[in-house]
Amino acid sequence: MVESILAIVVMAFGVAFYFKKGDSSVHKFVLDQASSVYDKYAPYSFHEIREKVKSMGQEYTVKEYVTQIAIFAGIAFGISYLYFYNIVVSLIYMVIVVSIIPYLTYLRCKRVFSEFLFEQIQVYTTNTIMEFQTTQNFVKAVEGVYNSGVLESPVLDDVKMMIDMAYRNGDIDGSIDFMNQKYDYHMTRNMHQLFLQITREGARDSNDVLENMLTDIDILVEGVYRDRIDRQNFHRQFVQYGLLLYAMIGLVQYLVGMENYLKILEEPIVMIALHGIVLFNSFMLLSGEKYYNENVGAE
Repeated sequence: MVESILAIVVMAFGVAFYFKKGDSSVHKFVLDQASSVYDKYAPYSFHEIREKVKSMGQEYTVKEYVTQIAIFAGIAFGISYLYFYNIVVSLIYMVIVVSIIPYLTYLRCKRVFSEFLFEQIQVYTTNTIMEFQTTQNFVKAVEGVYNSGVLESPVLDDVKMMIDMAYRNGDIDGSIDFMNQKYDYHMTRNMHQLFLQITREGARDSNDVLENMLTDIDILVEGVYRDRIDRQNFHRQFVQYGLLLYAMIGLVQYLVGMENYLKILEEPIVMIALHGIVLFNSFMLLSGEKYYNENVGAE
């Protein structure tokens, strides 16, 4: 009975560890997960995303995938065997963990693609402003950016669509709405709103305002890159915490002794508690991966 209570206490410690307010990063993660009620609709299919990641040279090679599978399988087998000392159970956990790798690939590709889009929108906004300072015409400025070769698909294709819509409609309103919906970033909305005001009000000297807009974009981009560094640090620490919690079962075995531990494994409540520890910790690690790869901090 004492051993069963001890196992449950360890699981409770794991839950408390994740919710501990002293660690602001982990606490913030839990709050963000709880408050996230829906995922933003992605306008691109995973096939398009992965093809773009491949063209950028950031897709894993076959060797890297094989290495990833071997590492995940080895860790899953080792941890589960440390808990249950049962080869069959360990093999089941190993298969489950390896089967999650495609989902992790999906998350990683989405992160790489999202960061690529943000960088492209940064190029689009800054170059459009600089072109406008020369041409004093929004459509001509966008055409200059399109022809400059600084953009890549899919942003390049959408900018071409934007230009065609402006000529077809005879105004820039529809084009701006299209881009704002396709790339919902503060920098695009603020820049487009500024150009709408300049176009409608006929401002003669907009250079100072445009320079301020460029400064604002630089500040925003700097904040985004700082956020990426913070997320990388959080991700590394979170994985370390998760692996540490897995190792807590070693403390239980040390306290009760290996012989007694093997005996209490025969208790159904202990087995349920141990599976709960493994599954809970695995779920939190997977949620951490989702948080790291999806909340890219673009705004």
